[in-house]
Amino acid sequence: MPAKKRSRRNRVVVITLVLLVLGGLVGGAFWTVGTVRDSFPQTTGSVKIDGLSGTVEVKRDARGIPQIYAADAEDLFMAQGFVHAQDRFWEMDVRRHTTAGRLSELFGESQVRTDAFLRTLGWRHVAEEEYETELSEETRRNLQAYAEGVNAYLAQHGGSALSVEYAALGLVNKDYEPEPWTPVDSVAWLKAMAWDLRGNLKQEIDRALMSSRLDEEQIEDLYPEYPFDRNRPIVGEGAVDPVTGEFEPDAEPGTDTGDGTVPGGLPGGVRTQLGGLAESLDALPTLLGPNGSGIGSNSWVVSGTYTTSGEPMLANDPHLAPQLPSVWAQMGLHCTTVNQECPYDVSGFTFSGMPGVVIGHNQDIAWGMTNLGADVTDLYLEKIEDGAALHDGEMVPYETRTEVIEVAGGEDREITVRSTRNGPIVSDRDPQLGDVGGSAPVAGPAPDRGDGYAVSLRWTALTPSKTMDSVFALNRAGDFESFRAAAADFAAPSQNLVYADTEGNIGYQAPGLIPVRGKGDGRYPAPGWDADYAWDGYVEHSALPYEYNPERGYIVTANQAVIEGDEYPHLLTEDWSYGTRSQRIDDLIQSKIKDGGKISMDDMEKMQLDDSSEIAKLLVPHLLKIDIQDPYVREAQQLLEGWDYTQGADSAPAAYFNGVWRNLLVLAFGSKLPKELRVEGECLSVRPADDSGPLEDLDGTARTVRECGERSPATAQPDGGDRWFEVVRRLLDDPDNAWWSAPADGLESPVAEGRDEVLARAMKDARWELTTKLGKNIDTWSWGRLHSLLLRNQTLGTEGPDLVQRLLNRGPYELAGGKDAVNANGWNAAGGYSVTWVPSMRMVVSLADFDKSRWINLTGASGHAYHPNYVDQTELWARGELLPWAHSREAVEDAAQDTMALTP
Repeated sequence: MPAKKRSRRNRVVVITLVLLVLGGLVGGAFWTVGTVRDSFPQTTGSVKIDGLSGTVEVKRDARGIPQIYAADAEDLFMAQGFVHAQDRFWEMDVRRHTTAGRLSELFGESQVRTDAFLRTLGWRHVAEEEYETELSEETRRNLQAYAEGVNAYLAQHGGSALSVEYAALGLVNKDYEPEPWTPVDSVAWLKAMAWDLRGNLKQEIDRALMSSRLDEEQIEDLYPEYPFDRNRPIVGEGAVDPVTGEFEPDAEPGTDTGDGTVPGGLPGGVRTQLGGLAESLDALPTLLGPNGSGIGSNSWVVSGTYTTSGEPMLANDPHLAPQLPSVWAQMGLHCTTVNQECPYDVSGFTFSGMPGVVIGHNQDIAWGMTNLGADVTDLYLEKIEDGAALHDGEMVPYETRTEVIEVAGGEDREITVRSTRNGPIVSDRDPQLGDVGGSAPVAGPAPDRGDGYAVSLRWTALTPSKTMDSVFALNRAGDFESFRAAAADFAAPSQNLVYADTEGNIGYQAPGLIPVRGKGDGRYPAPGWDADYAWDGYVEHSALPYEYNPERGYIVTANQAVIEGDEYPHLLTEDWSYGTRSQRIDDLIQSKIKDGGKISMDDMEKMQLDDSSEIAKLLVPHLLKIDIQDPYVREAQQLLEGWDYTQGADSAPAAYFNGVWRNLLVLAFGSKLPKELRVEGECLSVRPADDSGPLEDLDGTARTVRECGERSPATAQPDGGDRWFEVVRRLLDDPDNAWWSAPADGLESPVAEGRDEVLARAMKDARWELTTKLGKNIDTWSWGRLHSLLLRNQTLGTEGPDLVQRLLNRGPYELAGGKDAVNANGWNAAGGYSVTWVPSMRMVVSLADFDKSRWINLTGASGHAYHPNYVDQTELWARGELLPWAHSREAVEDAAQDTMALTP
C-alpha cells in the first residue's frame, strides 16, 4: 500500500477513535489503529494447528476468497473452520447465540424477549438430538473436524484479536469470553435457515387477523388463486403414479386429493393472541431474510442445445435480507487427490459456522437453490386446563421444561416452556396476553372457552432430520441419481434444487419434509383438540416433483408454483409467489432461443439484472387514461409517457410510478385492514446519525450514515409484492368494485370513490410525497435516491452507539431494480422505498469450463471492519458486475495473491 494512502487511513482511524473517546463511548478502553487491525487474519507464512494429519494450503485471491487444499477430508474441514473463524468469528458467535436463544448473554436485557421465544421453539434441543441420533458417522466426523479448526483459531486469539466488535462489547460486557465451538453450533444454524425460509406462517396469521374486519370473500379477494394460465409452474408435466405412489415426469396427471377446507372466523381473544405472536415474529432477528413475504430467489438452467458453449449454463441469485458481512462466504474446498477417502473438489458459497458448500459446483455437477415455499408450519388453537390440553374429548397432559436465560448485567430469567402434541405453545411468549375470549374457533366442535385458547406451532424443522448429511452428499454428487439421493435428506428448509452436469444433463428436484394434513389446508389456524386436523406423516420424497432433461430445454425456478395443484395429489402450499419473476425469466429465455438463437454467459448475467416492472406494464396504460387537470400532477403523469418500464437507479419515471403504486395500495387497501397488521410508518425526513457530520472512510471517501428524523403514522398497508399485482389485476376490469374506495377519517365521504378516482388520487399523493423527498423539480428525480441500501453490520451496527454504527456500517448505495423484478432489490411498500432484501449473491456457472464461471458477493470475504475485503465487492455488485470464478488448480494458482500453510 502506498505510504501516503496508508498514512491517510491511519489518520482517519485515529481521528475516529478520538471522537469515540470524546463522545464518552470508550469508557477508559484504549482503542488504537492496532485495535482495529488486530483481528486482520494472517494469510501468508505458516500456522501450526494441533490435530492436522498433514499440511493444508490456503490460497487467497485479491478479494481475499480462500481456496483450501488438503489430502485428507477431516483436514479439509478443520482448515475450513479455521479460515471461517479468521474471517467471520464475530458473525459465527452471534449466530450460535441466536440459535441457542442466548443473545442476552451478549447484549443484556434488550434480548430477553427474543431469547424466550427462541428457547420456546427449541432450536438447540432439536439440533442436539439431530447430531446424536440422525447424522451419519462421516458427517459427525466432518462437523467435529470443523469445530476443532474453529477452536484452534480461538486458542490463538482473543478479544479484539478475534474481531473489533469484541473490543466494543467489552465496554459493556467485560467478562464475556467466547466458548469453544461445538458441532451442534453448526447444526443449529440449519434451524435458522429453516425459520427464515419457513413458508406461509405470516400469511396464516394475517388471514386470521383479517377476519376481525373482513368477511371470507373479502379475504379471498386478497389471496387470489395462482394464475397457472399465465405463469408457468416449475414442472410442466408429470404426475404421481397411483400404484407406486412415486412421481413420474412422463405420467398422466391424476386428481387433487387435498382437502380444501377453509375455516371460518376467529374469536376476538384469539385475534389478540395472534396479533401478539405477529409482533413477536417481527421482533426476532432476521438472519436470512425479512419476516413474512418478500423472500424470493431466482435460479435457472439452460441445456447446451440453447447455449453458445454447447454445454449447460446455470444461474442463481438467492434473495435475502442485506447483511454486513454478507450471509455468504465464498470458498473452495479441494482434496489434492479426489478419491473415496477424500471425495471433495467443490467451490461456491458457504455459511460461516457450517462446513461444506451450500450452493456451487464440484468437478462434475453444479446446483442452485431457491425457496420452494412449502407450507411446513401450522398454528393450532389449544384448550388448556390444569397442565393438560384437550385432545379428542380427553385432557392429555402436556410437556413442560424450564429454561434459564442468563442476562449480561442483569438478573437471570427463568421461563417455562409448554408443549402439546402439536408443538411448543408460542403464545406464552406474548407479553400482552390477557384473558382470551370469543365464540367458536376456526373449525370443528368448539370447547367452552374457559380461560381461553393457547396457540401452538407445528413445524417440520422441529423434527430431527439429516439435512446436514445432505449438504455433504450434494458436495460429493457426480450425477443426477446421486444428486437426487442427496436431495432426499434435505428436510428443512424445503428448497427448489436445480441441476446441471458436465455430461450435458439438466434437472430439477423438489425436496423437503412436507406434511400430509388431515382436514384443513394450512391457510388458517386449526383446532388442536380435533385429531382430524393433525398431520399424518410426510410426503414421500419419491412422490415429490422432479424433471430431467425436459423437452423445452431449460428449467426456471423463482418461487412460483412447483406444479399445477389440480394435477398433483399432495398439498405443497396454497401460498406460492405468483410467478411474476419466473415468467419474466421464462420470457427472456424464449426471446433469446427463438429462431435458433443461443444464450451466452453474458446473456445469463444480463437476465439477472433485468429490472422491468411487470405491474407497471399492467397499470401505466390505465394511469395515462386519467384526465389530470392539476398541472402540477399532470407534469408528473407525463413522466410515464413513453417509459419502457425499466427501473434504473437514475430513472425518474420509475421513482414516480413506484410512488403511485405505494399510494394506491394505501388508498385501496390500507385503511380497510385491521389495526393488528399496522406497521411503522415511512420515513418523512432524514438526518445524520449524529451532529458530527460526515465520516471519512479509511480510503478518505466521505460517507454519511443517516437515520429517520420523522415518520408518518403507522398504517395497515400491503407490502406491494406480486400477490398484490394479482389482486389489482383482477380489480382493474371492475371499476366500481367496493375495493376502489378510499375512506377518510372524520369525513362523511371517501376521499376517492371508484377506480379512476382512486388512481387519480394516488397520482396526486405520489406527486406530493416525492416532492417532499426528492424536490419540486421532477428533472432531478431518480429511483435510486428513494431506493437505497444501507448495509448495517449485524448487532452493533444496528443497536450500538451512533459512532460505532458509523464505524461499522456502509452506504447508502442507490440501486436499480425493484419488488418482484428479476433484479429483486426489493422494498416493502408498507414501510417506504428503502431496500429491504437483495440478491445476496449472484453466480453463473459454465459447465463447459468451470473456470469461465462468474460470481459476486454482496459485501466481501472479510467480516472485519476496515479490512480491504470488508465491502470490496459491493460496488461491483451494485453495478451488476460479476467476478471471474477460479476453480481448477491452475486457475487458482494464477489468481492467488497470498498462500498460507496450516501445519500439524
